[in-house]
Amino acid sequence: MPASSVVHAAFFAVGAIVGGGLATAVGASRNRQLNGPSASHSSGPVVDVKVEPTGETRVTPTGTSVTGGIAPITSLPAVLKYGNPGPISDQLVRTAYVAGYDRRLRHPAWTAEHLTLAKLGKSFLEPSPSASESGDRSNSTFKEDESIPAMFRARLKDYFRSGYDRGHMVPAADAKISQAAMDETFLLSNMAPQVGDGFNRHYWAYLEDWCRRLTGTFADVYVFTVPLYLPKQDPDGKWRVTHEVIGTPPNVAVPTHFAKVVLTSRPSSPATPTIPEISTGAFVLPNAVIKDETPLESFVVPVEAVERAAGLTLFSDDIKKGSKHICQTTKCEVLIRRFDDARKRPEMRRAISAPAK
Repeated sequence: MPASSVVHAAFFAVGAIVGGGLATAVGASRNRQLNGPSASHSSGPVVDVKVEPTGETRVTPTGTSVTGGIAPITSLPAVLKYGNPGPISDQLVRTAYVAGYDRRLRHPAWTAEHLTLAKLGKSFLEPSPSASESGDRSNSTFKEDESIPAMFRARLKDYFRSGYDRGHMVPAADAKISQAAMDETFLLSNMAPQVGDGFNRHYWAYLEDWCRRLTGTFADVYVFTVPLYLPKQDPDGKWRVTHEVIGTPPNVAVPTHFAKVVLTSRPSSPATPTIPEISTGAFVLPNAVIKDETPLESFVVPVEAVERAAGLTLFSDDIKKGSKHICQTTKCEVLIRRFDDARKRPEMRRAISAPAK
């Protein structure tokens, strides 16, 4: 996909999910996008964002964790006495992340993670895990998640010769705290089908790397990854959502787009260390080849746009109204680290690598 097409796709995504068309995406100012009035929601946020007295921002999952069954309900209407059809949400609480698994699409509906220098093993104040304790992706293997009921489980054979990568929603490089934590990122309940060369192995990896590098500027970084299914306008003028399904029989849906939503926190000033400065930002990328030179800011969308498209409430209205845009408080620019040259020069293969996933 040419770079111009990708940028156009990014603007299209904003128009499609905001509901106001392309003019909304181009004409709205950055402050209005992030700090304007938010749409009303009937439910609370997927995660609860709270600021502790110490100034640290904490994100905790809300709701009841349900894995492999129906949440106990004390009183059901008589029509449901033989079974409650749902919706059933598998909330997966892992060592390095929390996720909501979509049984119908067979990939995460969302994932949430909390990154800090210490958790990434880069803190000068806390010792890093020893080589024997930290995670090594060469020791991890892709596995089916047996905590998901067999009927709704993504399977290894679904991805076999599908033409898509098993794309980590929570990167393995974010879970180096232990081998067990890293192994959990290789469960298929943390995967969604992604275009490989040019996306999962390149631009998407650059974006994941950018999220990790935010820990060098902010004390706390919260990253939310959301697969999306966005409509496009057909020649007859009607809008339709069309997506591929892989597997035999077809089981796993292929998202048309992926969103990264970030929330960062740091002391607002040395004089007020307990008063945090909160920044937020959302980026929607098409599940397609993206040229390295495409600016990251071309994928910026309002947080509310991702919430509306996904049917989620990621942050409270107070957080969205009171936060700055992430591109105002730090540089929204990915680092390009391709490994194409290593393929051409075997002697360089150990020296050049793609950003860790």
